Amino acid sequence: MADISLTASMRSNLLSLQNTQGLMDLTQERLSTGKKVNSAIDNPASYYTARSLNNRASDLNALLDSMGQGIQTIKAATEGIEAITTFVEQAKAIVNSALDVSPDAGAVSPRKGIETTGTFKDGTGVDDKGTPDTADDVAKETEVEFTLKYGDDTKTIKINDIRDGVTTIGAGKTAEDVLAERLQEELRDSGVAGAAGFTVTVNKGQLSVTNSNEDVAFTLSGTVNGLSITATAAAIDPNAPKNDREVYQQQYNEVLNQITALAEDAGYKGVNLLQEENLTVKFNEDSSNFLEVKGHKADVEGLGLVEDATWTDNTELEQVLQSVTDAINTLRNWSADLGNNYSIIQNREDFTEKLVNVLTEGADKLTLADMNEESANMLALQTRQQLAINSLSLASQAAQGVLKLF
Repeated sequence: MADISLTASMRSNLLSLQNTQGLMDLTQERLSTGKKVNSAIDNPASYYTARSLNNRASDLNALLDSMGQGIQTIKAATEGIEAITTFVEQAKAIVNSALDVSPDAGAVSPRKGIETTGTFKDGTGVDDKGTPDTADDVAKETEVEFTLKYGDDTKTIKINDIRDGVTTIGAGKTAEDVLAERLQEELRDSGVAGAAGFTVTVNKGQLSVTNSNEDVAFTLSGTVNGLSITATAAAIDPNAPKNDREVYQQQYNEVLNQITALAEDAGYKGVNLLQEENLTVKFNEDSSNFLEVKGHKADVEGLGLVEDATWTDNTELEQVLQSVTDAINTLRNWSADLGNNYSIIQNREDFTEKLVNVLTEGADKLTLADMNEESANMLALQTRQQLAINSLSLASQAAQGVLKLF
């Protein structure tokens, strides 16, 4: 206010008081924000430098999240490889077990079909004491009548004389031979589909009927010269293992199926390193430094495991064993490769965390206020303000002396 005149001492004290108030306002702002540089006005160089450092720290913090997810992706693949390795080692044990047994060990016995439970009467010309008569000794008619049920077909067969239809008896043939030949001929000529595979044998009074087609069940019921025949031959499951090695092969194939399924399930957030998918992990804000983790095909095909081999052939089975051994070595190499990449990313993650701290600390050194110092400043300024007020009061006393004239 230009219309008001102040004495020199009052104006000097007023200016001092105003300066003190300005410093107090600045100190209060620093105490409230904790920063000595709150805007570019306070210190342009420090403000923009600190801002640049904080921006870089923020960008690196975002990359830390990406690194962490990359580590988890590698962990998922590593766990998958360990599980697959266990399966492959199990497959190796199965192959070794198969090699330890004979190719025919535990084979399913051919279906015996029908067998009598007793011996024929003497009328057949078959001696129940074990000495077969010659065919020429067959003097009586032999009554044979039974019903054949083969699948959905049924046929009744009746023979009055086993010598009928036997064109050549021959000196070396026995009555059992003639009986077997006659029955086999009747079965094969029965018109029943598939009956051409029947084979009949008679040995020491025992009748045996088999069929080469083991996929179809058949029954015989009836009599042969008074001897009752009632039995059933069940069909053999065509998928049933024929021997111990086929059992091992089925177990081996099931393990292979699990290997492929597990490799498909080893992904993390859409990336599966066990399905030949790659992972890129960035290490700096402009993406100029990165690590590409290459995936592998960890299913049966990718591991080179032999699937379709003849397990009764030892040479082929040795090839299966070699493929399993090679697969184990391959998985170990992949595991080592993933472990190396895991270590690299983890080291870069640790470094980035420390670098973020360095950048943040550097920015703070440029902008943060020393709270102890600012507190001391505020106390000094309050004291100075009080002194300035007292000094201004003293300076005004000279002017107040005029009032005494009135």
